[in-house]
Amino acid sequence: MTLTQERLHTALAPLVFQFFTQAGSTNDLAIDWLKQGAPNGAVVIADEQLKGRGRMGRTWYTPQGVALALSVILHPPDEELPQVSMLGALAIAELCDQLGLSDIGVKWPNDVQVNRRKVSGVLPEVVWDGTHLTGVVLGIGINVRVDFSGTELAETAISLESALGESLDRVELLSYLLGRIDDWTGRLGSYALFAAWKARLNMIGNLVTVSNGDYGIQGMAQDVDEQGALLIRTPDDVLHRVIAGDIVMG
Repeated sequence: MTLTQERLHTALAPLVFQFFTQAGSTNDLAIDWLKQGAPNGAVVIADEQLKGRGRMGRTWYTPQGVALALSVILHPPDEELPQVSMLGALAIAELCDQLGLSDIGVKWPNDVQVNRRKVSGVLPEVVWDGTHLTGVVLGIGINVRVDFSGTELAETAISLESALGESLDRVELLSYLLGRIDDWTGRLGSYALFAAWKARLNMIGNLVTVSNGDYGIQGMAQDVDEQGALLIRTPDDVLHRVIAGDIVMG
C-alpha cells in the first residue's frame, strides 16, 4: 500500500522518476526538471502534496497515503499539445475500467467521473523558451482512499476504494496508469486518441452551463472539435466554441 522509493523502483523500472514523501507541487518540480533536460516520460511522484494546482487557478492539499499525485514530462510537437489533456483523462478512465468500475465518464475537458462524481483531476502546463516549446508537464491527481463522507464534497467527489468497495495498492495503480500514459503518448496527434477521448465525454447532447470568469454560456453541448473545444448551441441558434471553463449539467 505504501509509496516508497524501493517499491517504486521495483514496480516502475526502467522508468526515470523522482519520488518525494512530501512536495509543494509535483508540477512545479517537474517544470524545473523539464528545464534541466528531463527526458520524455520522466515522472515526479509525491506521497503528500501541499500545494497542488488545478484548473482555473485552484489549489488543493493531498494528504499522505490517500491519493496519487504525479506529473509526467512530455516532449510533443507543438501541434499535438491539445491532445495532452485528452491523454491524461483517457489513461485515468482506462485505469477505472481495469478496476471493473462502472459508469465511468469524462466531464469536459478532463475530469474523470465515476457515478457522476469526480475521482481525478488533470492539469497540463506548457513550458516555452521564447517561441520554442520546451515541453509539457501533465499533472494528475487521483483520489484513492480520500474519505469525503460528511464533507461538502460528498455528493460531487469519490475515491476509487469507496467506489470499488475494496482496498487498492497505490503502487500497482501507478504502474498501470503510467503504462496507459506511455501507450497513448505513442499515439499523440492521432485521430484515434481524439475519438477515444470524445467517446468518454458524458455531456454531449445535454443542456450545460459553462462559466469562465466574467462570462457564462448556457445551451446544448453539441460536439467537440479535434482541438478539444466544446461546441455549445445556445437558444438563439448560435454555435459557440468554448476552449476553457467550468461546466455544469443542466
